[in-house]
Amino acid sequence: MLNNYKNTVTERFLKYVQIDTQSNADSQSQPSTKKQLRLSRILVKELQQMGIVDAELDAFGYVYATLPANTPKENVPTICFCAHVDTSPDCSGKDVKPIVHQQWNGYDIALPDDPSQVLSIQKYPELKSQIGHDLITASGLTLLGADDKAGVAEIMDAMNHLINTPQIKHGTIRLLFTPDEEIGRGTAKIDLKKLNAHVGYTLDGGRVGSLENETFSANAVKITIFGVSTHPGYAKNKMENALKIAAKIVDKLPKNKLSPETTHKREGFIHPTALHGTVEQATIEFIVRDFSSHKLNEKHLLLQKIMNKVIAKHEPATASFEVSEQYRNMKEIIDQHPNTIYYAALAMKKSNIKPDIQPIRGGTDGSRLSFMGLPCPNLFAGEQLIHSRHECVSVQDMEKAVEVIVNLCQIYEENPNKG
Repeated sequence: MLNNYKNTVTERFLKYVQIDTQSNADSQSQPSTKKQLRLSRILVKELQQMGIVDAELDAFGYVYATLPANTPKENVPTICFCAHVDTSPDCSGKDVKPIVHQQWNGYDIALPDDPSQVLSIQKYPELKSQIGHDLITASGLTLLGADDKAGVAEIMDAMNHLINTPQIKHGTIRLLFTPDEEIGRGTAKIDLKKLNAHVGYTLDGGRVGSLENETFSANAVKITIFGVSTHPGYAKNKMENALKIAAKIVDKLPKNKLSPETTHKREGFIHPTALHGTVEQATIEFIVRDFSSHKLNEKHLLLQKIMNKVIAKHEPATASFEVSEQYRNMKEIIDQHPNTIYYAALAMKKSNIKPDIQPIRGGTDGSRLSFMGLPCPNLFAGEQLIHSRHECVSVQDMEKAVEVIVNLCQIYEENPNKG
């Protein structure tokens, strides 16, 4: 526990989650939704009220701020702590009603606005770790927003603690709150020169102790089918329906492997995310994921083979196959900066937490930041059952995350020149 400190993380979190900040992949603006800026402006105001005078919101929806060093030591690495303000488009984030279930004893929780939504240990055995905690859920109609407003609140509380506890020495700390992480654009307009940090940590992880140094490598694939459209009354032996061809391609995907619902641990997948179009032209969008970048190519070849085999039976219809890079496994970069993991593990041990170094079956802003030049592992934020109406986080887990942030700042200050 942090000595003589009253945490503000829960108060902040309960406030932040009630602000609708969903991002929108169909929007081409930056940020993708203006409503994200509501929370970003609040963060700037709160930081300035703390005394962080340079807190600012830029034209692209990024919040930058600096907590100046209070140590006489030179060459203490500048740390950036990062979290995203947007919530997933997968589940409604409007009119979130957070509920604190104090000292939860493991009983089933039927969420009051939709009692069919039940959190139970039988269904979610990972929730056993939350017994005895003050568990926060939404009311049953929305997600909660712990991903990643827990991370936002934890960073804010940690800065408040450091400002009010000047005897804790630290180097320069940079803060970065991003929009649009959930739609893969969280780092699109970041100014790394302006950020001016040596190492970074995203606060966007799950259960206490998780320390993520590895992500999927990720590509997007788009297959476009160019069919043959004719009047349906005179279409015999003439029409080639692009929508039907697209459906056949999806149907030919492996049924018992290579999909999100059939894979775990280090297994990658091919995942169709959208199918839309007309008789004349249809598009299938996929995300392709694997921890090894070269295995992405194997999955591309398989998908292209399926496409070619299906389209060959529907001449003169044709198809195109497009691949675009999304992000790469940050382990390639993190391994070159081992102290980022070593110090984070020390910070957890200092709080009597056993570090669990693990890969993420997904990506974070840290994936892109690492390849942009800022090595950036992911720390736990306490998020559970994310992107769903069952999403939850506990007060105690958030407070532990705050403690680890503070510990990490101290450890870097104690080890200048070694960041």
